Amino acid sequence: MADKIKLFFDGSCKLCRHEINYLAPKLEHKLLLVDISAADFAGYQGVSKQAMLAQIHVWDGSRFIIGLAATLYYWRLAGMRFLPWLLSLPLINNLANKAYLYWAKKRQRCSDNQCELP
Repeated sequence: MADKIKLFFDGSCKLCRHEINYLAPKLEHKLLLVDISAADFAGYQGVSKQAMLAQIHVWDGSRFIIGLAATLYYWRLAGMRFLPWLLSLPLINNLANKAYLYWAKKRQRCSDNQCELP
């Protein structure tokens, strides 16, 4: 199971949990969902829990895919086509990456199971 694709998500984040709950039926036979908010989760393959909380991580069986690239990866696995294609276009991808990094930084301030931007 060490080489199976794994999606590491923050189950304590309301928005993150909502997305995973929606996509889980489409992903269940393609990857393993790992809730990194669990008290006993410390990290994986040398990447700390804190680093994984900072940006979403997918383990593809041999390496990590991080941030927006990880999101696009698991969206494609879930059968989504148009949005990953659109967000992969060069100019749009650059803007989408900036937006993702902004959101990821703000999400770190989540508390009480909320992930609202200020």
